[in-house]
Amino acid sequence: MAKISDRRAGPALLLLLTAVVVAAACLSLFFGSVLLSPGDLLHNEILWQIRLPRVILAALLGLLLSVSGVILQGTLRNPLADPYVLGISAGGAIGAALAIATGLQTISVPALAFLTSLLAVYVVYKLSQVAGKTSPETLILAGVALSAFCAAVLSLIIIISGNLQAIYFWLLGSLSSASWLNVITVIPYALAGSGIAYFFSKELNALLLGEEMAQTLGVDVERTRLLLIGTASLMTAAAVSVAGLVGFVGLIVPHFIRLLIGPNHRLLIPAAALSGMLLLIVTDALARTLLAPTEIPIGIIMALLGAPFFLYLLRRRRVAGK
Repeated sequence: MAKISDRRAGPALLLLLTAVVVAAACLSLFFGSVLLSPGDLLHNEILWQIRLPRVILAALLGLLLSVSGVILQGTLRNPLADPYVLGISAGGAIGAALAIATGLQTISVPALAFLTSLLAVYVVYKLSQVAGKTSPETLILAGVALSAFCAAVLSLIIIISGNLQAIYFWLLGSLSSASWLNVITVIPYALAGSGIAYFFSKELNALLLGEEMAQTLGVDVERTRLLLIGTASLMTAAAVSVAGLVGFVGLIVPHFIRLLIGPNHRLLIPAAALSGMLLLIVTDALARTLLAPTEIPIGIIMALLGAPFFLYLLRRRRVAGK
């Protein structure tokens, strides 16, 4: 696949993606279990209090997961890395399940999911440290081990509480409870996280060359990795706290955009952010219209799209001998 490398083509691509995202967001406002018309734009409560915050939250969710995917794939030097690879989703699931099982108020579910997501990442990072240093391989293995442990704990919570339906619906991922409070909550993580990622795009480019080469170029590998993984973890935890588990976004979008435009993170980060926004806006619109008035959890649609793409990547890497 030909890569976009011309300096003028990069900004043109970003402008095109921005226009498509805005158009998709505007169109998706009118689709759902209740179809709206342009005449409802000024005075319809469904549009302003339900649809608009939901569309904005979907866009923010796509940005959070896509940019965190770019960060993790760059720092771990693994194109198959996903924002949930460090046990973030497993930790968030434990927190949300505890909040639902104990009957805490709705606002406590995202708060507790966020805290336990960060706790899981902290545990993974500590487990992977050897002599004060970490490696991409040990981080991934520690994340896999913790995810398996959390899955067992989650099963126990479901069995003891008997609240399978509510917990399982959260685990599938959904934006049905989107509100302006959710939007306000995640905006700082989206802005700060994407800003930090772009600021360290030079270091991310250097890390792709290997740790030794990055150090030769003046990059403090351990400190940079800790900062970037922490940033990606915060972004993913914020996404998990408001929408549950929505997988494959951080895998599909960064990998596809990298194939299209190349590995330069100065262009890759904003392009992936806009593409992730577009993907989640469209996916959420499909979730609330395909079987209307029944809503499909957005996590199911992403799994149906993401799993075949993941298998394609595995096959492609195998054919390429990587």
